[in-house]
Amino acid sequence: MMDHRHNVAHPLLTEELRRQMLRFATLQLKDAQLAEDAVQEAMLGAFKYADSFAGRAAYKNWVFAILKHKIVDVIRKNQRLVTLTSLGADDSNQLEEQLFNRFGMWHKVERPVEWSEPESNQQDQEFWTLFELCLDKLPPNQGRTFMMREFIGLESREICLELDLTVSNLNVLLYRARLRLRECLENTWQQQGDCPC
Repeated sequence: MMDHRHNVAHPLLTEELRRQMLRFATLQLKDAQLAEDAVQEAMLGAFKYADSFAGRAAYKNWVFAILKHKIVDVIRKNQRLVTLTSLGADDSNQLEEQLFNRFGMWHKVERPVEWSEPESNQQDQEFWTLFELCLDKLPPNQGRTFMMREFIGLESREICLELDLTVSNLNVLLYRARLRLRECLENTWQQQGDCPC
């Protein structure tokens, strides 16, 4: 009799999970072949070590953790340099002018609103769906650096080496990514009735 972890209904074998993994890996590695290899290795690893899955986390999270480690391995192994053409090539300055006055203070209508129950939102699938949509709207260089730092967990030194950035440039990209994510989430999530203000 076949173990339940190895049947075709197992989440590891779904095309949707593979598509999500491939999209994430491609964003991080900027190379379709390297991304495909990392996804295949992660899926193989998850299948090979299915017995070690204890169920303490969601299965998807467990598989993505394996993928995350594969991506870190590829980045560290290749140490290839990707030059970002210009930090000012996107419309981030325009966004900052829209949000802040000349003194660096929030415009009254753009001030961040208080979010209701952020702890419960973390568990809400709708929130994470909107977060993913907002992440997809980021300029590619901002989305990539944000995910390298916040999801993959690379150190600043590693990100700077991988992307040929200075620490200052990295901090600017992360600042702009966080600012855009906050603005997008506020405009989509909080203004859909979740905000009590």
